[in-house]
Amino acid sequence: MINSQIQILAQAESYLLSVTPEQYQEIKSPQFISSSGQHLRHVLDHYVAMIRGLKVGCIDYDKRSRGGYVESDIEAARNLILEIKSWLLVLTDQLLTKPLMLSTEVCIEEKRVITMTTSLARELVFASSHAIHHFAMMAQISKAQNIAIPDNFGLAPATATFMREQSCAR
Repeated sequence: MINSQIQILAQAESYLLSVTPEQYQEIKSPQFISSSGQHLRHVLDHYVAMIRGLKVGCIDYDKRSRGGYVESDIEAARNLILEIKSWLLVLTDQLLTKPLMLSTEVCIEEKRVITMTTSLARELVFASSHAIHHFAMMAQISKAQNIAIPDNFGLAPATATFMREQSCAR
């Protein structure tokens, strides 16, 4: 579980090494309405929400730092990734399975918040899937910017398994 999270964050670090600050901040319109930096900040916000939530007993993904420095500053993003990796490495099985509350808005037409029981392990599974989804968007933005990125950036584990099985079957 933790190693997979570290691998996800390593993909983000690798991406950050492949782009310039201008590319990281560029909104490639009209195809896209967000920059890669905005996508990565959004991904990292979810990890920060878990860090905060573990301290207070309730994870709230709706409290994010929209427009924060992480979406415009590559070094800030790299530093936050290092902080998150350090946090992940000290998690115990007890912390991973301890019941936590999750609070989230569920309606776009009006403010409706639900609260439910979850665990840090469950939320880390969500965070990795969520990250991969946004990495796939960042990969598309990178292609529009003519930036070479690894083929597996934004590739879901189940898709990678499928592709391996298909290549073995040939």
